[in-house]
Amino acid sequence: MTLNDAAQALARGAAIDWPELEAETLTSGRLERQIRRAAPAVIVVDGQQVLAVEKVRGNRAILLDAEGRRVRMPMEKLRELLTAAAAAPHRKAIGSMLDECGIGGPRRARACEALLRERLFETPVGELWQVRAHPGSSFAIQMRQAGLLKRLAGLALAHLLDYGLWMLSWVVIGHAALSGRVDSGELLAWVLLLATLIPVRLWVTWSQGVLAMGVGGLLKQRLLAGVLSLDADALRAEGAGRMLGRTIEAEALENLALSGGLAAFLAIVELFAAAAVLAYGAGGWAHTALLGLWVALTFGLGTLYARRRSRWTDSRLSMTHDLVERMAGHRTRLTQEQPEDWHTGEDEAMAAYADDSARLDRMAAILQAALPRGWVLAAVAVLAPWWIGAPAGSAGVIAIAVGGILLAAQSLRRLTAGLAQLAGAGIAWRQVAPLFRSAAQRPISSAASRTGGDTVLEAADLVFRYRQEGAPVLRGCNLKVRRGDFLLLEGGSGSGKSTLASLIAGLRKPESGMLLAGGLDLHSLGESGWRKRIAAAPQYHENHVLSASFAFNLLMGRHWPPTRSDLKEAEDICREMGLGPLIDRMPGGLMQMVGETGWQLSQGERSRLFMARALLQGGDLVVLDESFAALDPENLRQALECVVRRAETLLVVAHP
Repeated sequence: MTLNDAAQALARGAAIDWPELEAETLTSGRLERQIRRAAPAVIVVDGQQVLAVEKVRGNRAILLDAEGRRVRMPMEKLRELLTAAAAAPHRKAIGSMLDECGIGGPRRARACEALLRERLFETPVGELWQVRAHPGSSFAIQMRQAGLLKRLAGLALAHLLDYGLWMLSWVVIGHAALSGRVDSGELLAWVLLLATLIPVRLWVTWSQGVLAMGVGGLLKQRLLAGVLSLDADALRAEGAGRMLGRTIEAEALENLALSGGLAAFLAIVELFAAAAVLAYGAGGWAHTALLGLWVALTFGLGTLYARRRSRWTDSRLSMTHDLVERMAGHRTRLTQEQPEDWHTGEDEAMAAYADDSARLDRMAAILQAALPRGWVLAAVAVLAPWWIGAPAGSAGVIAIAVGGILLAAQSLRRLTAGLAQLAGAGIAWRQVAPLFRSAAQRPISSAASRTGGDTVLEAADLVFRYRQEGAPVLRGCNLKVRRGDFLLLEGGSGSGKSTLASLIAGLRKPESGMLLAGGLDLHSLGESGWRKRIAAAPQYHENHVLSASFAFNLLMGRHWPPTRSDLKEAEDICREMGLGPLIDRMPGGLMQMVGETGWQLSQGERSRLFMARALLQGGDLVVLDESFAALDPENLRQALECVVRRAETLLVVAHP
């Protein structure tokens, strides 16, 4: 059974519609913990033996054999199987040491295993490939795999238990109060019920926190995958202000949806319980019907609140966009715009925003303050006839009705707060939905990363235009790059050099024509497969240094965390490019944090970082788009020598 076969079998068993693999080194000391956390996972030993671990239950691992049958294996036996090769060289030495100490019998086996564990603690025993759902796959499947659906069911059960114990405690103390005497047994029962509420409410709070963090983490992964899947031109068209607004709304979506959704969910559960209590009270079904009417009124006013909040949010995001754009062009406005025009439109926008805020606040006051209190008044009015003409002995049902009214009021307060938060989450969803849906774009499975033929890249009759109604930037473009070619593409500004480079790199797609890498097009290879064959360093303004370590920025095209050989190769390339003094100057070396909030890099150092990143990606063809423009003659010579020595096939875009 191969790695791919095992992964596909595990994905089918776990109902994962879009699986992906993530590798980590399996070490002897953390073997059990790693397998429990990663399952379903594939273990590869010595590059040949493949084990498919479906799940771990107790002290047994459930494996899949080549025919798809489940085989249960004790974790201790699985450990022995995986560590046998690594432990063999040490057993003889440990045996000799135990003989010298005179340890024998049952103690000898335990001592031998304990010493082996200590010696092999950091020893790699294989590769562990976790099979998980892609961030763009079904969100319900991701929640199920993460165990969040079970958490949600546990939260509902815990809250029902909490609510039931709380009501039962009031029944006990209420019965004692209405009967006119307090029995020691009833008092003890009341105290025990209150004491039991403490761990149950801790369970509810803990479940809410775990569920919120789990769903929030999955949502962040999904949105990150969506952002990375967006078209570069679409991102630029958004503008910095709108993208900042989307980022703010994404954070609001997570906070409001989780807190509001849980509050509304728990409030609905409580309303059903309150309706049952009201049905047994003096008001009977009249109170129950009134509660249903009040809940319908709450949802109606909640809809109106959502509309007003939507208008308020649009005003706020529009102001955010304008503010960011004005900040970005502040120096230009100071020098080229008349001072009396600097604040044109800002006062009008602020006045409109203030009006929208006032209307929203009035509706929020009605929804969250007036509705719950109005329910109490209306329910007491319905109860008044029973209260005035109550026969003897009816105090119990009247007390039940009053208790139900108060329970419903508390639930309505929770419901209105939850609806307000859900309204904000729904409005935020409009901004975030394009990113969420973008993650669901599935690439075709990538082919092999290296091409075997002589032709690395072939383009025929390429046509590209930025706008459908615009003139073509490229028309009838033909190009063939063979392995070992070193090409220089020159041309004036606006001649289409960078556009062609972005087409070759797969950053843009041609309108028509044929573009092949090793005989396969982008659709057949998939984006990841294309990136493995064509490594590119785009222009300076289209490339980025992320706020992470220098090594991470160098090795983005490889697996992370890196191996020692990866770090050694990265440092060698950097020193060949003249970045050795920079590495020596940084306190953390390759692990120094860089980017906007870290170590400051000059434009020339960033350019060489981008070139080193492309070389380390290991593609068949390396494309450098005006990467040498920011370098002085000496650094240019060093960088050029490194690129010519390291790149197998090279295409350099430059001005004449």
